[in-house]
Amino acid sequence: MRRPLSLAPVLLLLSGCAGVQSMSEGAGFGSQQFNHLMLLFLVVTGISYALVLVFLTVAVAGRRNEGGEARLRSLLIGWVGFILIGLVLLTVASFFSDRREARAGAEQEPLKVTVSANQWWWSIEYQNDDPSRIVHTANELHLPVGRPVQLNLVSGDVIHSLWIPALAGKQDLIPGRENDLRIVPTRIGHYRGQCAEFCGLQHAHMAFDVTVESPQNFAAWYAAQQQPAPEPTDPRAKAGHDWFMSHACANCHSIAGTPAGGVTAPDLTHVASRQTIAAGTLPMSRGNLRGWIANPQGVKPGAHMPAVGMTADELDAVASYLETLK
Repeated sequence: MRRPLSLAPVLLLLSGCAGVQSMSEGAGFGSQQFNHLMLLFLVVTGISYALVLVFLTVAVAGRRNEGGEARLRSLLIGWVGFILIGLVLLTVASFFSDRREARAGAEQEPLKVTVSANQWWWSIEYQNDDPSRIVHTANELHLPVGRPVQLNLVSGDVIHSLWIPALAGKQDLIPGRENDLRIVPTRIGHYRGQCAEFCGLQHAHMAFDVTVESPQNFAAWYAAQQQPAPEPTDPRAKAGHDWFMSHACANCHSIAGTPAGGVTAPDLTHVASRQTIAAGTLPMSRGNLRGWIANPQGVKPGAHMPAVGMTADELDAVASYLETLK
């Protein structure tokens, strides 16, 4: 008895065609252009493949029928003509697609953002001519819909690659060199970016959240990000603040409005407002925050954050303080 073909491989492939990290979302102008080009390429190459099968059939049949070689010669001439037309079509379509993407949003001043890749997290800095309006965050990118965004990409350690499949293509971040990537978000939603170049042990856990929102919501988020960290009022959170500032945490992390001014680890000024912990490794929650602080190597082996010895009360106090940073 013949077994029916399993649909599992097909379903597995189709599962990658939707969601926050799907290339088929087309939520950015660049992604839309890529999808249109991909469809055209599939049509042209699909027709080419079908014609190859037709020619093979005619060739086999022609060996048995008188006059088959002449018919095959005519078909081959048509085949060469189709290939030439197809190549010209794909070349012209690629050229104009590239030009359209380059002109997208050209009439607007782009939002300038510097993205720095580290093993294994992302530092994000929103540039502004007024230094007081520069915003620092980590592992989370907020973008206004419809406005072009100029991402300046740098790396301080090894080669990384930034990829937001729903919005745009990939671009490498190379030590000692500054690259750039232009994005024009066209659809409000929540998406996910990922490092697409193997960069070490925790490469798979080097993601970041992307929120495309209305210009009004983006302006509100930006204004909130400019505010310094609030002073804790709860006694336990105050104890956590004092412990944080008097130990190694303040040497690596920065929290605006406090003595913490480290630059080697993510900015924590508004960490509690983020959706994930440790560059997309864990959803933001009190339990996950406590687990990450207590044993970062257990969550993300090889991460540069060391385990800092503390009692259960100290751990709870520090977690309580960080939860106030929204």
